[in-house]
Amino acid sequence: MSRILDQRILLLVISFLTSLQSTKVLSEWKKCGDRECETAMSRVQATTDYLGPDCRYLNFKTGEEIMVYSKLSRKNENLWTGSKGKDFGYFPKDAVKVEEVLIAEEVEVLTKETDFLCLHGDKYAFE
Repeated sequence: MSRILDQRILLLVISFLTSLQSTKVLSEWKKCGDRECETAMSRVQATTDYLGPDCRYLNFKTGEEIMVYSKLSRKNENLWTGSKGKDFGYFPKDAVKVEEVLIAEEVEVLTKETDFLCLHGDKYAFE
């Protein structure tokens, strides 16, 4: 009986640590096309396949088109945020090439804790 209890406690600890890792703040600042980060900044094309480490990241294949909505700044400038169909998440800027710039000026805003939530499952889905 105590062995089963030990296993359950271990699983609970692993689950807790995983959730902490997936809410880690990646940067305090981000650049967007507007103050709400709702305007697409650019259209990019994937130059390589990419598989992110958790559900906060956007997975894609070479040649796929991605709309960019924000770029982390200051602490972690190598990650951008974008969408591909209904999928949304972070990806390394070095894995894409800019095809079209859609905004003239970027606005720097503070990130929110909700920017870094990892939803259950492996994708963000929007209605």
